[in-house]
Amino acid sequence: MSEAPVILRSVNGLQTGICVVGEGRPVVALHGWGGSIQSFWSVAERLAQLDYQVHALDLPGFGRSDLPPEAWGVSDYMHFVTTYLDDSGLDRVSVLGHSFGGRIGLVLAAEHPERVNRMVLANSAGIRMPLSLKQRARSTLARSTRWTLDVLGLQTLRARLQENFNRRHASEDYLNAGPLRDTFVRVIEEDLTPFAMRVQAPTVLIWGDQDKDTPLWQGQKLEQLIPDAGLIIFQGAGHFSYLERLTDYIRIVDHFLSSGS
Repeated sequence: MSEAPVILRSVNGLQTGICVVGEGRPVVALHGWGGSIQSFWSVAERLAQLDYQVHALDLPGFGRSDLPPEAWGVSDYMHFVTTYLDDSGLDRVSVLGHSFGGRIGLVLAAEHPERVNRMVLANSAGIRMPLSLKQRARSTLARSTRWTLDVLGLQTLRARLQENFNRRHASEDYLNAGPLRDTFVRVIEEDLTPFAMRVQAPTVLIWGDQDKDTPLWQGQKLEQLIPDAGLIIFQGAGHFSYLERLTDYIRIVDHFLSSGS
């Protein structure tokens, strides 16, 4: 697979990796956590041949873009995207999102309905996973232990125990987040249910039924919450369903976006 031709441009004071390909109806592609422009490049190449202009971004902290200046939440990333749209003269676009990019799409479509024509979200995050009884008990014990060690001034022991706890129980995304750990925590703690209920744009949800990161029930929940949404399930596909079934994904996206033009 070829590499995306990334250029660097300042967006809201941050050096940002950007790739714009094709001429026609504008589409913004928002990658998942840990991804980059390359995550959507195969999609962008194909859509460019179907009379779309695809704007793929390295979200701050990923790819070739600068880190956020502080711990960001989903709304901060959404404001970053709207700044890009303003700078690029894009009044209204269709949105493609995967996983974390889906979170941004939900908030963008809810807060700025006039900017979003249609939306296709693949394996979107945004619905909080309920904690099991065991997880809740473990979390309560960990918070109590940290508080006690803080009171006793045992910061070194606290840090060591916290690191051991993270290695045993934290997600791979958290462990690999590096300087984005605080941002990661802010993002995953946000339940975007209220935003999903306010989305006005017609939305297609695409899901792999074998997704372990954002399980299928979350897609079913989003279909219920978003007023004008439909769910398409790719049997046997996982969290990257849009890449695993790329030809089907492109066909669905083109049909859906064309019907709204």
